[in-house]
Amino acid sequence: MVGKVNTSLNWLTAVEADRRAAGLRRELRPRTVDSPLIDLASNDYLGLVRHPDVIEGAMAALRRWGAGATGSRLVTGTTTEHELLEVELAEFVGADSGLVFSSGYTANLGAVTALSGPGSLIVSDAGSHASLVDACRLSRARVVVAPHSDVGFLADTLRSRVEERALVVTDSVFSADGDLAPLREMHQVCREYGAILLVDEAHGIGVRGAGGRGLVHESGLAGEPDVVVTATLSKSLASQGGVVLGDNKIRAHLVDAARTFIFDTGLAPAAVGAARAALAVLQREPTRALDVLARASELADVTGAPSPESAVVSVVLGDPQRAFDAASACRDQGLHVGCFRPPSVPEGTSRLRLTARATLSASEMEQIALVLREVLAGTRA
Repeated sequence: MVGKVNTSLNWLTAVEADRRAAGLRRELRPRTVDSPLIDLASNDYLGLVRHPDVIEGAMAALRRWGAGATGSRLVTGTTTEHELLEVELAEFVGADSGLVFSSGYTANLGAVTALSGPGSLIVSDAGSHASLVDACRLSRARVVVAPHSDVGFLADTLRSRVEERALVVTDSVFSADGDLAPLREMHQVCREYGAILLVDEAHGIGVRGAGGRGLVHESGLAGEPDVVVTATLSKSLASQGGVVLGDNKIRAHLVDAARTFIFDTGLAPAAVGAARAALAVLQREPTRALDVLARASELADVTGAPSPESAVVSVVLGDPQRAFDAASACRDQGLHVGCFRPPSVPEGTSRLRLTARATLSASEMEQIALVLREVLAGTRA
């Protein structure tokens, strides 16, 4: 009606003001092609995003198949390129088979909801990624959040359950702190009480395990029928998309039951081609995984952070505004660092999140050390 004041969005103004006062307002900052910043914020752990073989892999698939997948995987969205990637990823991590999704997020949503449901139990680690948290909420199962890496709590919960089926979900490498899940112990408990263990290897593949095969492989659990691996193709594999890896029965069930597989358009062929090429580079150059951990150790030495177990080095500063100011100061001096604030991390643990990259040069590490020491000295003064 003309002249009538619309107040339906007033609540957003109040919410934004509260976020700004708490130091939690976020802004999009587009990257530029020629950015002079040294990257310590992305998840390009192996430094393959601009690798010529990876770019050519994307271009070859683009030329052959076109720009889009054209439909869902069950209609027209599956190409031979998708099937080859699934086979290659499964062989790499030691699984029977794989199923590619449009993202790591949809892979987790699809796998968790299809493997649980009403009348089942999900036990989720308190540090699990948001995609696993959202999957649990959508599952319609009874969900118990376990204290971080608490195997005793997990055992007690599975032992006392009344549900016939149980699913345990966790990251392998936790994205905020970079610490490792106790997968061997968790699997032992799952095996004892008849539960499936689902492990998100988003930050594990390319970094942990022999040649970057992931923490599940490193833990001796590759190929176990009651272990399901999910992963993203957008971190170490420098592309886009997600995958679920596991027993052939798991794959067959997901094709029939995973809604984010059935109703979503398939992953674009160029992304598939890039991921295949990145995996090939990693297999030819397995020491890239060791290089990531070496650079992470150097970052920890500079910042005084705990000795890292992954590519992630967390420098906890506490206050969100302090973390934001430190990240801004780093940017002003040539470093792009991650700034994690609630809800990404718990209250009181806002931080700089630094991610190592295998291809960081000696001169870059020298500049990084100078800037981080100066910024952190000022922040902690």
